[in-house]
Amino acid sequence: MNLRAVAVTLIAFALLLPSPAEAATPIKHVAIYRGPAGCDDCSENVANALRRLNPEYQIDYVGAQEATDITPQTLARYDLYVQPGGGQDIPGALRSLGDARAEAIRGYVAGGGRYLGLCMGAYLADDGNLGLIPQDLDGEAGRPGFEAPGIADAAVQVMWEGKPDHVFFQDGPYIPAADPAAPYKTIATYRNGDVAAARYTYEKGVVVLSGPHPEAGREWFENADIPLNKMPRGDLFGALIRNF
Repeated sequence: MNLRAVAVTLIAFALLLPSPAEAATPIKHVAIYRGPAGCDDCSENVANALRRLNPEYQIDYVGAQEATDITPQTLARYDLYVQPGGGQDIPGALRSLGDARAEAIRGYVAGGGRYLGLCMGAYLADDGNLGLIPQDLDGEAGRPGFEAPGIADAAVQVMWEGKPDHVFFQDGPYIPAADPAAPYKTIATYRNGDVAAARYTYEKGVVVLSGPHPEAGREWFENADIPLNKMPRGDLFGALIRNF
């Protein structure tokens, strides 16, 4: 075989190899943000949901007040970074993260990391904030055909990976329609057809965003006086993790 034939063969083989986002290592070590950009017990709820999926996950809380802060060096240890839910002050949440932590998160994902954004964590990923997707996100409440007219806690109907279910909703966003500049895979839709959860890529990394809270446990439903028969029947949170 001559050198030109060898080169052509190697190029063809390289094109068949998966991209870094497609060939990611298994998730073992998870960083969950905890701090003023998140709500009380939101980080802990994510940790509990992850442990229900796999008790072997190694989970650390990260943030300015935690033993581990958010820096390029610390994020490099983790297979997944989670930005949980928070309040309604999105600019305030971004300010509380600070420029250095925001840049560390962007760099982590760009280099092949995984970002899971839940409710506020999804809003923070948009173009005007962390810039992990090239679109701005807006609230789902008040959208045509959406069953929860306001921002009060509710259980809403969704189609999650093609299966009907309910999920906890707390003024989360919807995902704008995909376009060539912002392609994504739809994971879930609200009853009115708006996209509730989706998977993006950002440079070499993967970004999964969810408007509602599939990680919400029984206590959230009880505290909001939502009937427990409106809790998800399927493994909605697990579906998000499996999309990385």
